[in-house]
Amino acid sequence: MSKKLWGGRFLKQTDKEVESFTASIHFDKRLFRYDIEGSVAHAMMLAKQGIISKREGKIIVAALKDIRKDMERGDFSFQEGDEDIHMVVEKALIAKIGDVGGKLHTARSRNDQVALDMRLYLREEVTEILKILAELKSSFLKIAKREIGTIMPGYTHMQKAQPVLLSHYLLAYWEMFDRDESRLRDCYKRVNVMPLGSAALGGTGLPIDREYAAELLKFPALSHNSMDAVSDRDFTIEFACCSAMIMMHLSRFSEDIITWSTEEFGFAEISDAFTTGSSIMPQKKNPDVAELIRGKTARVYGNLMTLLTLMKGLPMTYNRDLQEDKIPCFDAADTVKSCLKILNAMIQHVKFNRKKMLNDAGGGFSTATDLAEYLAGKGVPFREAHGIVGRLVAYCLSKKETLPDLTMEEFHFFHNCFGEDVYGYLTVENAVNIRNIPGGTSEKAVRQRIAEIEGKGKSCDV
Repeated sequence: MSKKLWGGRFLKQTDKEVESFTASIHFDKRLFRYDIEGSVAHAMMLAKQGIISKREGKIIVAALKDIRKDMERGDFSFQEGDEDIHMVVEKALIAKIGDVGGKLHTARSRNDQVALDMRLYLREEVTEILKILAELKSSFLKIAKREIGTIMPGYTHMQKAQPVLLSHYLLAYWEMFDRDESRLRDCYKRVNVMPLGSAALGGTGLPIDREYAAELLKFPALSHNSMDAVSDRDFTIEFACCSAMIMMHLSRFSEDIITWSTEEFGFAEISDAFTTGSSIMPQKKNPDVAELIRGKTARVYGNLMTLLTLMKGLPMTYNRDLQEDKIPCFDAADTVKSCLKILNAMIQHVKFNRKKMLNDAGGGFSTATDLAEYLAGKGVPFREAHGIVGRLVAYCLSKKETLPDLTMEEFHFFHNCFGEDVYGYLTVENAVNIRNIPGGTSEKAVRQRIAEIEGKGKSCDV
């Protein structure tokens, strides 16, 4: 006869290979705090409702807390044959207090239990990620304030385009991280829904009090449909999606900082503390931290695709396939947290080569658009002005000169609207500060955005 807690109708022992194949305890044991937290609330609710006695409820709760302490201290031995964290806790409870421990699972299924555990886990993880994300945003803002006067070349298609402020560039990432924060806060609302009480799929006929259990577990909302509650993993997919987008932003910044730290660019230097060397080339200083953030992004994308693929063909309601949601979800959370933390540490020790950035900002005819807008301001249709400046650029290339090198006579050869004031339009300082519109790269606009951000003062609390 099977010794499994669910083994009443089975006449044969579970095959050892099946036990090994189906076990999830080696990865879902990290849910023990949440499983016990949910079990404590469930036991208290059962006692309140008279489904078990108050004395039995107190015995169960006290024993569960002892088991949690043992697990936290590392004094608990996990066995593969125990299948999953739910069976481990229940088996340990029965071993500790006898048959009364078998009453804990009344009006509950592993189906709503695991859904609860995952929601409790993600609720905590999202809160932690929001905190770390807020710290990273604060670092980018601090550096943007420090570098307010630093001019650099802006790029499109990896070609020099227009001069911009380094602060404006850094605040672009602040905006990305702010959207990440907003998405996570929205995701948290859908995570923070209690499925307990849905049982296997249809609820229970026993007189439970779901509202009381939700209050104990600090859930503001109950699931509305028991079938949906036990089969829903939208909240894990949404979390993985939010994680993937955070990693995409971290990867884009990492790509820039890797490029900027090359000798060819020379815009930035990453601290020795956040780089490594070569096993054969003694001169090398490699941006491995940034490269690994870029590489780990692929893993988080993979976790999202794993969850989407896992769910796409599942019939209602719970299926054992859902066991496979844990690893990608855990890995997404772990990876995002570690990457946010290490990038936050690294960015604070990056040195920007202001002189090199300024010198390069004027290259590639980066003030050509300003010249076209100068003509447009004189009444020349912009399309005509665009063509005039394009021909000026071609002329300069043939003469191996830059726009500021041209004489007034040469400017007048292309159009008689050019005046002596044209030279003021051709400085990188003018190119930056003339863009004084909300969202623009002028120092005034950037300072205004910084003031708005500091005035907003978002909390990382959810």
